[in-house]
Amino acid sequence: MYENRCHLTDRFDRALVYAAHVHGAQVRRGTTVPYVAHLLAVAATVLEYGGDEDMAIAGLLHDAAEDQGGARRLDDLRHRFGNRVADIVADLSDNLAGRHGEKEEWRARKERYLAHLATCTRDTLLVSLADKTHNARSILRDLRKSEVGRAIWKRFSHSRDDQLWYYRALAAVFREKLPGQLAEELAELVDVLGRENA
Repeated sequence: MYENRCHLTDRFDRALVYAAHVHGAQVRRGTTVPYVAHLLAVAATVLEYGGDEDMAIAGLLHDAAEDQGGARRLDDLRHRFGNRVADIVADLSDNLAGRHGEKEEWRARKERYLAHLATCTRDTLLVSLADKTHNARSILRDLRKSEVGRAIWKRFSHSRDDQLWYYRALAAVFREKLPGQLAEELAELVDVLGRENA
């Protein structure tokens, strides 16, 4: 996917502390898993697939503006971590109103995000793909837990069919725009999710 191998500096350390501070009180939806675990997984996947330090930092901070402060948080990220990180985070945010702001209807927001992905840089696409792949892995893992199972779909504000529509559409975009092993993994995960406990 990418040929470069990066060296992580103290910027990454600062981003990790920042992410832990911003998301420290959050847990993954419907679980007791600290939200930071997801952010670490996204950053790790970005690095494993050849992303550089800015992309890994964007992986750590990809939800900071959308979930924790909107445009003001994005300005702070730009000040602390630079334009490239902030631009990737902005591209990954389907709502910058922040946690308490008004959100547009779910389906319209997701359709707009899918259309937007088709115009994004490879850097943004890799961070987004890492995010969506980890989300799909987490859904499948919990779907297979006897204490969770099909109840996993109740964690979402929309139906299982809606979620599967979105992830299938994401997989199609990534297969076209960023083909490779990670895009294929996401497509395989979505296929399995569609078959599990159908």
